[in-house]
Amino acid sequence: MRIHGSVRLASLNWSAAALAALLLAGCSGVVNVVSDGDDASLMLHGNDAVAYFTTGRAQRGRSDLKTDHRGLTYRFASEENKRQFITNPERYAPQFGGFCAQDMANAIPSAADADTFKIIDGKLYLFAGPRERLYFEMDQERNLKRAWHYWETEVLEAASWRLQAWKRLLFRVPHYKSNAELAEEYEKRFGRLPG
Repeated sequence: MRIHGSVRLASLNWSAAALAALLLAGCSGVVNVVSDGDDASLMLHGNDAVAYFTTGRAQRGRSDLKTDHRGLTYRFASEENKRQFITNPERYAPQFGGFCAQDMANAIPSAADADTFKIIDGKLYLFAGPRERLYFEMDQERNLKRAWHYWETEVLEAASWRLQAWKRLLFRVPHYKSNAELAEEYEKRFGRLPG
């Protein structure tokens, strides 16, 4: 019996180690990137970081017009936008590594839709979708403060953003609200469903 129990325990330890290795595999720091062609670490799904500021909308960058910043690739719609970015990349780079700002307010780094954004105090923030942006805006100041707190104290300190996301999906922050709860709160405040 002891031998059988030891074998089972050993196989569980190996399974846990294999799962941890899979979760850690492919982690490229604390950024939300995609791979496209030769660009393995493409930011903003290929959108032009400067266009958010100059046109007020998401605009696709060209694959032949790009630059690297801190090991990440940014594409641009024009030479002028590329020049502006190179001159001051921190002004245009997305906050929270390009993760969803609403989810970051719950310490959960999750993918953002690079077409759903907001410029706040001259900085670019992305959201997983229009509803997440609306939920964030219900109490923007509080949510921004929470997001920066968790970004600096948990996410940047985590061994992996994926592990951080799993941790906070399993062990929620005290103020966490589900999408259904946020939709209900939105409807109470504004007399209509978010939409």
